[in-house]
Amino acid sequence: MISFAANLCRLELSCFHGGRRSIATVISGNITSKLVRERLRKEVEEMSFSGFRPGLVVLQVGDRDDSNLYISTKLKVAAQIGIEAKHVRLPTTATQEEVLQHITLVNQNPSVHGLIVQLPLDSVNSINTELVTNAVSPEKDVDGISCENAGKLSRGDLADCFLPCTPNGCMELIRQTGVSVAGKHAVVIGRSKIVGAPMHDLLLWNHATVTTCHSKTRDLPEQVAKAEILVVGAGRADMVRGEWVKEGAIVIDCGINHVPDETKPSGKRVVGDVHYASAYQRAGFITPVPGGVGPMTVAMLMENTVKSARRFLQRELSRR
Repeated sequence: MISFAANLCRLELSCFHGGRRSIATVISGNITSKLVRERLRKEVEEMSFSGFRPGLVVLQVGDRDDSNLYISTKLKVAAQIGIEAKHVRLPTTATQEEVLQHITLVNQNPSVHGLIVQLPLDSVNSINTELVTNAVSPEKDVDGISCENAGKLSRGDLADCFLPCTPNGCMELIRQTGVSVAGKHAVVIGRSKIVGAPMHDLLLWNHATVTTCHSKTRDLPEQVAKAEILVVGAGRADMVRGEWVKEGAIVIDCGINHVPDETKPSGKRVVGDVHYASAYQRAGFITPVPGGVGPMTVAMLMENTVKSARRFLQRELSRR
């Protein structure tokens, strides 16, 4: 992965408690993702010597404002790297069969190396999301959420699958601390198919001892207090309090929540799932929100796309 000095993407915040100096180091996803994108841009330049470019398709159903914003960011980053990205938008009236037909066309297109289906699907018709995401060819599933890729991850076949973008981004941020994951007690809050469950698997196969907490966990503060590595993706603003956090822990906050704030022009601001002001006084390392995990998710999507394109090139060369 990336071999640059971790202190390039840290901001040290110092505070004193009873004469003891405590330091929380903020791991910047903005800085780390920029370095990832620059590395990928150079890789794409090397690939394009014969006019070849990695191809990515973003398939959207409907016209949700939040989805439009996310897609716009993905297309912009793809362009910066040199990836040929195309946005395919189907109307809200699209049927499940129509969506599957478009996926089949992209699966069969050799110039496309990555396909993502923007979720949620915004259709007036009933569409099985699981069926749609699993229709994406595993070789082009750069979101890493199909059953085949998820199954390989759960079995520990990390080199033979696409890793889901947000958990993979979290792992990269953890690497920036310089702290080895092996042997650490990690706690993951949340068990979603996109973040929590694959995050558990990634930590496990990087040799951490992992506890997964969720809405039915009764002793959440006690579980959090044991975590040397804490990854939170529960979708609840400021849920994890700073006093729960083990001193010196690595805290990765995947939450994106909007809370009222009259000082902002929009009347709201973005916060994570961790109460940042109190947590950074105890954590050894912490990600901010915004500017932490979010930028890394997009960067890892681009990394998977370039990886897929590289595999395609290698297969083509082996046939000659």
